[in-house]
Amino acid sequence: MVFLPTETATVTETGFAWDLISPTPDTPRVMPTLRSGSVEYVVKSGDTLNQIARSYTTSVRAIAEANQLEDINYLQVGQVLVIPPPDPQANAPETKIIPDSELVFGPASVGFEIEAFIQDKDGFLATYDENLDDFLLNGAQIIDHISRLYSVNPRLLLALLEYQSGWVTQSDPHTHTLSYPMLFFDARRTGLYQQQAWASNELNRGFYLWRINAMPAISLADGMVVLMDATVNAGTASVQHFFAHLYDLQDWEQAISADGLLSVYTSLFGSPFALAVEPLIPPDLTQPPMQLPFEPEKVWRYTGGPHGGWGNSSAWAALDFAPPGEPLGCVPSDEWVVAVADGLIVRSENGHVIQDLSGDGHEQTGWIVFYLHIETRDRVEAGVYLRAGERVGHPSCEGGFSTGTHVHIARRYNGEWISADGDIPFVMDGWVPGSYGRPYDGYMIRDGQRLEAMNGLHPENAIQRE
Repeated sequence: MVFLPTETATVTETGFAWDLISPTPDTPRVMPTLRSGSVEYVVKSGDTLNQIARSYTTSVRAIAEANQLEDINYLQVGQVLVIPPPDPQANAPETKIIPDSELVFGPASVGFEIEAFIQDKDGFLATYDENLDDFLLNGAQIIDHISRLYSVNPRLLLALLEYQSGWVTQSDPHTHTLSYPMLFFDARRTGLYQQQAWASNELNRGFYLWRINAMPAISLADGMVVLMDATVNAGTASVQHFFAHLYDLQDWEQAISADGLLSVYTSLFGSPFALAVEPLIPPDLTQPPMQLPFEPEKVWRYTGGPHGGWGNSSAWAALDFAPPGEPLGCVPSDEWVVAVADGLIVRSENGHVIQDLSGDGHEQTGWIVFYLHIETRDRVEAGVYLRAGERVGHPSCEGGFSTGTHVHIARRYNGEWISADGDIPFVMDGWVPGSYGRPYDGYMIRDGQRLEAMNGLHPENAIQRE
């Protein structure tokens, strides 16, 4: 079903004035209760006080005061911190910003020509290019690449880029945006690619936390805690979460208002709600039959329980399996990853293989299976139709970060990452995955038999197809 637009435009002497009417609120959800007591946290290598505060929805100041910290920039590994409970000081608005289908790389993005759109706007982005791993990519190629990796709608990425830096329509944006076009000032995240990758990861984090009802409040850049509204949709909650990383209350409220991102989005693309595909995930959706991704009688290892499909925030959509053999690390393997179901290969590059189970040739629609770390050697080519059990390629460390040869496999439906341990579990050959509440730490169960996800070859993680 397509959502009808709820905005009207009137012409004024200065251009278009959009009379923005918020869509009908979602049915209010029962929000999780905020933590009411203090907890302890043991500092790990690489932690910062800001990261800890944000993960516990509190402020740096509150943690510093609770622990009498003289230098908030100095933490010691093993240090035990008392984390006070959240102290909400404001409420998020109920205004919807975008539908869920404009957050994900889903059906509404089919046919959107990124290159043509960018060139038509003739802004700085139209002339931008960046060297990535010895390949020169232009602005459109970067937006397209990030959109497909994270499964985030390219229109949203462009609207956010325009709101933050004006790169889409301005030929000479402010100099401080040239290295940080999303205004995320981190020296490790310079350039369009890294800035958009960070943005997409945070958009996914907000979206999927809202999906599992795990984001009752958010911390703004100044540490203020804001209670979320129970009637907004996941796409809106995601945008609110994204801007919370960058702004204090006044600027955050502006960014998520009708005069903020929504106004910029509308000026570029028209009403986001006119493009909505609802429901994005049908209430009666079921997974088609799938088998394990390796050949019969080969003993593989179940090495990774439910974790992110791409990045660390795209739901816990993925599972990991390592091939037979004792060696650990990134070593060549002649074993084969095979298709879990029938479907058309629509993309095969950089260690990634995307299989479209609907067969329409679009990775934005229907069920998609994502195979990661597939070696270039013998890898199936795009355009090939594979039957379940036919060869995809060899497991490796290619594509993304990996410390050992394995295959990472995940699912999407209509662009949305589907959690392996969620309401539609990632069942293969009758094995049902589960999680202990931490990424990678999980198990699989079939007919009373239980496997544990762990590194190395152990009786507890050995798995094979009969």
